[in-house]
Amino acid sequence: MKSIRNSIVAIALLSTTLGVAQQMPQFTQYMFNTISINPAYAGSRETLSIVGLHRSQWVGFSGGPITQTLSVHSPLRNEKIGLGFSFINDKLGDEHFSYMYGDFSYTINTGVKTKLALGLKAGLTSYRLDREALDPNAQDPNIYGIEDRWSPNIGAGLYWHTNRWYLGLSAPRIFTNDYHDSDSGQDYAALERISYYFTGGYVFDLSQNTKLKPAFLVKATNGAPLSYDLTANFLFYEKFWLGAGYRLNQNTAALGGIADFQVSKQLRIGYAYEYPLSEINDYVGGTHEILIMFELFKTKRVKSPRYF
Repeated sequence: MKSIRNSIVAIALLSTTLGVAQQMPQFTQYMFNTISINPAYAGSRETLSIVGLHRSQWVGFSGGPITQTLSVHSPLRNEKIGLGFSFINDKLGDEHFSYMYGDFSYTINTGVKTKLALGLKAGLTSYRLDREALDPNAQDPNIYGIEDRWSPNIGAGLYWHTNRWYLGLSAPRIFTNDYHDSDSGQDYAALERISYYFTGGYVFDLSQNTKLKPAFLVKATNGAPLSYDLTANFLFYEKFWLGAGYRLNQNTAALGGIADFQVSKQLRIGYAYEYPLSEINDYVGGTHEILIMFELFKTKRVKSPRYF
């Protein structure tokens, strides 16, 4: 029974890692971690913003995806310019991707309340594969050791927003990188292909102390099915977010719950739980995600509440 369990989960894991295209990591709390996929978001919160996130997917299964992110971004003295840095550490089975990218944005006013930011992202992607774990009987360490490859890449994005709604379109990795090593004799392909992200959200006032913010994310990757994320969060007394999310693509679906608490003006803590709605849900645990946001405010700079 255990071997059947491991085989089913391994097939699902391999389909997302060693398949036709390596996709960017996915997050339940994507609406609070936008800079990881869109460089135009840099500086949009009008203050120095630091966001850390840890995601453990399919808890209880050895080799399940584990992702950590750290991002820092802020506007400059010239508030039209934003700079940022984002780091993503993504481990999927025997594969390990690290993304280190710098972000630049320039904002123009498109109306009395609307702004359009144009962003560029540039950096490096690191890829490592534990060949020995794939083939424990390997004898040649030059072929079956842990390899480390670094590849440059660039990205671009648009971010159109007010203090009540936003729309974003981005491609955080434009170049296609092939990490397959034909000399190893291994039958796998690890490809970093271009992914497109379309995001949006709106804040509705339900009462004096309650707001509703629906949001969406659509991801399209060359060689992979479309992925759709839909979320809805209630905000109570400008302190507590509570909501749910649903993810769907051609092969899998997942349902999640989200809770965020504004501990102070500077500190925010969030937690999300995601449950798979597919054939693997009998063999793996759910997904846990923790987010911490710390911001340094200058009263004169921040002109309105930041809801995204």
